[in-house]
Amino acid sequence: MAPVPVHTPRPKSPFKKCDDLLFDPALIPVGLQDKLPSGYVIRPLSKTDNQVRSNSSFLKTLEVLTTVGTISDEAYQKRFQYLREHNDQYYTIVIEDMNVPATAAGSATSSTPYLVTPGRGKIVAAGTVLVERKFIHELGMVGHIEDIAVSADQQGKKLGLRIIETLKAIGQQVGCYKVILDCSEKNVPFYEKCGFERKGVEMGWYVNKPSAAKL
Repeated sequence: MAPVPVHTPRPKSPFKKCDDLLFDPALIPVGLQDKLPSGYVIRPLSKTDNQVRSNSSFLKTLEVLTTVGTISDEAYQKRFQYLREHNDQYYTIVIEDMNVPATAAGSATSSTPYLVTPGRGKIVAAGTVLVERKFIHELGMVGHIEDIAVSADQQGKKLGLRIIETLKAIGQQVGCYKVILDCSEKNVPFYEKCGFERKGVEMGWYVNKPSAAKL
């Protein structure tokens, strides 16, 4: 008699799909959660991540990259809603440190044992993969990694590596035939360790007085 195949249950994401998250958290490989420091989680951007918690937020985290500017809650929500309506193109993720006092962040877990409530900890890293749809390569898709940010006090924990690994995995799962990025010369060794190769030269053209951003 042939042995009955044993089906191992697929590990569950610590987050459930909901309107507060930018995209379905099931796109984030569960195995990558295990590579994070204890108490850290990686998840899709949330509609409440502009709120400052433990002196940090998604927008404050981005300030390690460049000028973010003054963005009202209304403006943030409008942009978040636009991205969510196009969440087959925009995949922004954050790493959240849940190791914060209860007085600052409340309970870190929900009533369901394996679920984690987003927006209860401190945002410490972020990144985006933007999916471009092409005509070449038989209507192929390319992932563009943008805005990789890790808080200054979180260096040395391999959070940047985990962000990159996650964005690459998302790009692969949604069907991209390649994932690319631009970086400074000093960051080339890091991205080579992440599996990237030198390809071409980055060029840029900046508008002196750009018009107001439009959705």
